[in-house]
Amino acid sequence: MLDLEKEDVYIEKKDIKSNFIDREKVEKKYVYRFIKRIIDVLGSSIGLIVLSPIFLVVAILMKKEEPNGPIFFSQTRVGKNESKFKMFKFRSMCVDAEEKLAELLKHNEVEGAMFKMKDDPRITKVGKFIRKTSIDELPQLWNVLKGDMSLVGPRPPLLREVAEYTEYDKQRLLVKPGCTGLWQVSGRNEVGFDEMVELDIEYIQNGSIWNDVKIMFKTILVMIKPNGAY
Repeated sequence: MLDLEKEDVYIEKKDIKSNFIDREKVEKKYVYRFIKRIIDVLGSSIGLIVLSPIFLVVAILMKKEEPNGPIFFSQTRVGKNESKFKMFKFRSMCVDAEEKLAELLKHNEVEGAMFKMKDDPRITKVGKFIRKTSIDELPQLWNVLKGDMSLVGPRPPLLREVAEYTEYDKQRLLVKPGCTGLWQVSGRNEVGFDEMVELDIEYIQNGSIWNDVKIMFKTILVMIKPNGAY
């Protein structure tokens, strides 16, 4: 788990579920959102071009392991203001992963509205590596270019997860979800659901280009030296 400095987690920790967002203040950050969108478009465009060799290598390895399986995986996620969109990732699980999920829910290792299992039997050999290094997330750059997501923001949740959200938890849906965020660079699967929500709320309240740049830099470090991802 990365050792974040105090200023990187936005000064101080607050009591769980005691910190409601000033929505009007968030909505008035027009300049921030405008600059953020420019960075998203430029960053995702350059990233898709520069990282294309990695896309090719991953595709070859995936086809070698499972010749009949698709390279990409799309899934309905919930974005800003509870809008729905198709999020893209490299497929890291076996082709019938969704069908097998129901019987694995009882083995969930994360509390709250989120499913995580360290030794998930559905994950392929290639999938385990691309998850550990976060390479499986790279196709989300297409979602960023389209405007569904941002480079930095809260993790985009599943429909079944949002169905379990409280009104407090739904505050993390006030902004576009991101390819990376405070949760991803703060231990990821070692961080519980409630703490993830708190990190997202802190990020939204203190949104700035400088904070986004720091998170993106830490994301690069996580890809080089993986944290709690699985």
